[in-house]
Amino acid sequence: MFSLKTLSHRMPSVASLALIGAIGIGVSACSEEKAEVKEVIRPVKVVEIAKAGDTRKLDYSGSVKSRTEMNLGFRVAGKITERLVDIGDRVTPGDVLARVDATDYQLAVKTAEANLAAAERSVETTDLVNKRAEQLFDKSVAPKSQVEQASLSHDQAISQRDAALSALDQAKNQVSYTELKAGQNGIVTAINADTGQVVGSGTAVVTVAVDGEKEVQIAVPENDIAEFKPGKTVKASFWADDRLVLDGQVREVSGSADQQSRTFAVRVSLPNDPRVLLGMTATIEADVSNGNSYVSIPLSALAEKDGKQMVWTVDRDTATVHGRDIKVADFTGDGVHVTEGLDTGDLVVSAGTQFMSENLKVKVPNQQSALAATDQTVR
Repeated sequence: MFSLKTLSHRMPSVASLALIGAIGIGVSACSEEKAEVKEVIRPVKVVEIAKAGDTRKLDYSGSVKSRTEMNLGFRVAGKITERLVDIGDRVTPGDVLARVDATDYQLAVKTAEANLAAAERSVETTDLVNKRAEQLFDKSVAPKSQVEQASLSHDQAISQRDAALSALDQAKNQVSYTELKAGQNGIVTAINADTGQVVGSGTAVVTVAVDGEKEVQIAVPENDIAEFKPGKTVKASFWADDRLVLDGQVREVSGSADQQSRTFAVRVSLPNDPRVLLGMTATIEADVSNGNSYVSIPLSALAEKDGKQMVWTVDRDTATVHGRDIKVADFTGDGVHVTEGLDTGDLVVSAGTQFMSENLKVKVPNQQSALAATDQTVR
């Protein structure tokens, strides 16, 4: 039998039980709070898909040239003794640009003159012989064969005289060719040979840009050359003057690509404007149809799921993201061209796609426009 005192030591008091219960309730409440998980709302960066334009712009740089540039050279070979023009000089028809040594050609003229004089003497001699033979034949002193022989000799002498006359004219022409003369009004743009240099017949010595129509020559890659047809209207702007913009017209398209650059030379005619000077840097801009119906997104917006290319789009009403399969056309320095899967006005997550999941709540900051919705400019 235990005493009441002993029981009082072994059984907890009412106050102790109440304290233990309160602690238990508090611990339970803390556990419930820890069990509650707040809904994650992740901020995202997005781009809005704009409407794809019906046209795109192509622009290429070139320089202003004269429509006609003449590379002038001597029609005879020789050593250049004098150059009378410099780059930038204006020339008119008949102006002497350079000369070569004419000594040998002048000697050839003297030789031709001597040959002509000898031929003329031969004609005079054979003429006398021919007349004498005819007189003797009329008197029945000389046979018919002698008359015929004298006549043939006379005709031969005349032919030799004519040949000598042509040789003299040719020799005189050679002397005149020792002077290089301008044929049209223009401006000297290049000097390719100088005094003391021995040049062959036809070697370019001076380049003259003929006055008249000016044009711009540009180099167009093969993927865009189909957009440039003769007669197409383009815009020409100039680096020297932003306010100077002219309507040009494609005049000529090269039939083959350059072997090194693999580009085609395109010449664009310009209207007559005194502000346009030879050598100025010009930009030719052409509007062409946007045959590829695509929009562009940043490369960072592209994701992949189950082996398929996709993007994460944001639902404006529920502020949640959803995966959407897309069809990629190609990759460029500006981003990714998408042909299927995106519509105008779609919000596309442009960064942090690896953290996205279906129906994830997101917070959209100030929206920014898509990189390349319409203006696909080629430079």
